[in-house]
Amino acid sequence: MIRRLDRDTTVQGLMAEFRAFADLIGGLSDAEWNAPTRCDGWLVRDVAAHVLGNVVDVITGTPGDRSPDDQAAALRGGTPAEHATALRAAVDRLEPRFARLTDELWAAPGPVDRTIGNGVTMLWYDAYVHTDDVRAALGRPAETGPGLDAALSWLRDELEGRVAVTLRLDGFPEAEVGGGGTVVTGDPHRFVLVATGRLDASVLGLPAEVNVHGG
Repeated sequence: MIRRLDRDTTVQGLMAEFRAFADLIGGLSDAEWNAPTRCDGWLVRDVAAHVLGNVVDVITGTPGDRSPDDQAAALRGGTPAEHATALRAAVDRLEPRFARLTDELWAAPGPVDRTIGNGVTMLWYDAYVHTDDVRAALGRPAETGPGLDAALSWLRDELEGRVAVTLRLDGFPEAEVGGGGTVVTGDPHRFVLVATGRLDASVLGLPAEVNVHGG
């Protein structure tokens, strides 16, 4: 099945993803900072504000209290360099907290109807797909690497009970979701775009329910 990531790998990968996002946005021009993205109604600066908002809300113990739009509205100000500095500082505060998580806490219920481990993996998934949103808006190619592993791992769990599919994606072991069903092959990044509503499900012959953000 799709690789399930252990606690240390997930925490270290998430921190690296956040810092790579800060590096990505820190040197953007004003035009790039205000470029439209495939996230409906959001500019690059709004995507960046949401990513920062996730870190801030975890630090303050209020994850889930603000919607992504609320985060974007509250934190979209400032320059790319200022925003990158704020994100790096927030990640430096968050990292030691996550590093102290034990296996018992990892499996314990979190504040938003998920285990803490699932919530941390979701943060990595979210940072990866939004990094990809920014890269797409800037005309840069997608990246794979550990972030893609995290996205597929989280999506595989999230899709249980929604759809029945068998994933035979390039470079990944076969995974059955919902007991298995329609076989999906090919580019794993493309599947992530479909499963998050960034591409229409019909391009893979899947039902609309495969979009985890589709309600």
